Amino acid sequence: MKLIVAYIQPERLTAVKQSLFDSNVTKMSVTNALGCGQQMGYTETYRGATVEVNLLKKVRLELAVTDAFVKPAVDAIIKGAKTGQIGDGKIFVLELHECVRIRTGETGEAGVG
Repeated sequence: MKLIVAYIQPERLTAVKQSLFDSNVTKMSVTNALGCGQQMGYTETYRGATVEVNLLKKVRLELAVTDAFVKPAVDAIIKGAKTGQIGDGKIFVLELHECVRIRTGETGEAGVG
């Protein structure tokens, strides 16, 4: 089992979700996030004052998947999120040691679904 954590552009969320659904990956958590990377933010003027914005809006996706779904899920995220520009995002694949479904008490791959 693996935990896939992806940071993507907010406007690409719909495309990523559709790509994941097309790959038969339907279970995910989505949260808003702030961060900076190679983009290093930007400068804007607000009411006459120059403001440096270095924390940009991102969306964080978390997916717990069995080993058979790791490659399809990662490929689907790339397909939906990729624009070819700096700031497309990052994907992290982490080992998931245990999962417990609270409702049924199922553990391991059965708990992931």
